[in-house]
Amino acid sequence: MGTHLLAIVIPTLNAARGLPATLEACAETWAPVMVADAGSTDGTPALARALGARVVQAPRGRGAQLAAGAAAVRADWLLFLHADTRLARGWFAAARQHMAAHPGQAGYFQFALDDAAPEARRLERLVAWRCRRLALPYGDQGLLISRALYESVGGFRPLPLMEDVDLVRRLGPSRLRGLPVAAVTSAEKWRRQGWHLRSARNLACLSLWFLGVPPRVIAKVY
Repeated sequence: MGTHLLAIVIPTLNAARGLPATLEACAETWAPVMVADAGSTDGTPALARALGARVVQAPRGRGAQLAAGAAAVRADWLLFLHADTRLARGWFAAARQHMAAHPGQAGYFQFALDDAAPEARRLERLVAWRCRRLALPYGDQGLLISRALYESVGGFRPLPLMEDVDLVRRLGPSRLRGLPVAAVTSAEKWRRQGWHLRSARNLACLSLWFLGVPPRVIAKVY
């Protein structure tokens, strides 16, 4: 198999409910999709294959899954995407422009939620501020990065969570660039757990990370 310009890597664990919409949006391009599954019991691997994706089995933990997916594809550029995140129309045009013009930077999309609640809009504004002022996009915004840059910073580490913060911190602000297209993520966990409680837990996890608490401990808070 030859080397592709772009490959999409999606970590999954019992993601059958939201995966079809994510893969449908990925079909805007011809890029191959690699699903890194960590032992789903809801038929996710079979569904992914039926929808045209390849599947690799990986140890549980998003960092390990993303690393395994990246290792299983041959591509000059990698797009890491969560299974419950759907890229808005026009994403590939923005990605293609980024790949041509900014090979030394990783791109991320604009955070959006699939909910009409005012709390969703407030959270979107807070995330935009975080990205603009702190250079901290999360994994649910997608990450478009060249293979060369990905490997130069050491790739994803096998962390159970905070793998996205770990990687973007190694990239640093000068090697991050926002793309003008939304990445629409499911708001189900905010609706289920409560907007304020879910956001507070996310902030607590980030704070613990910067205080040096091990990810395995932070996972208990998450």
